[in-house]
Amino acid sequence: MNKIIALIICMSVCFGGAHAATTVPAPAPAPARVSIFSTSTDWEAVTGLRLHEYHGKFQYSNNNKLIGKGLVLFYLDGFPCYGLGAGVRVWLGPRNEHDGELRIACVHAPTEIKFAWRNATRDADQAVTTGILTCPVTGDRELTIDLSRCTRGPDWDSYK
Repeated sequence: MNKIIALIICMSVCFGGAHAATTVPAPAPAPARVSIFSTSTDWEAVTGLRLHEYHGKFQYSNNNKLIGKGLVLFYLDGFPCYGLGAGVRVWLGPRNEHDGELRIACVHAPTEIKFAWRNATRDADQAVTTGILTCPVTGDRELTIDLSRCTRGPDWDSYK
């Protein structure tokens, strides 16, 4: 009987050691990403200023080098303006085509706005943008953005 108990104990130790040797270490945790939700703040209550909705229309010629085969613009929030939902992404095509509409809420009509941009055809997959595009704006509630007057800022590689 003692031999059987000793055999069982010996087998338990051997199987336990073998199991411990084959355990896979847990992968390192992924770095945390910052998430910003400016639309969750009631900016009128925070500032005491009234926001108004503005719509942006783009002017550009067919030979504009910035457009290429297509230009995707993502509005970059910045006081006194904030993007409204799906109105922050616009695709502009080479033949005065567009997909989307710029819609922003502002304390007053902006004189300049910024976009993250990249060149892409209409149905291209989502990809990383290239950098900042700063554009002068004219108009009151209906804003006009003349792409020939926009300036390209640094590409994202330049930011530290």
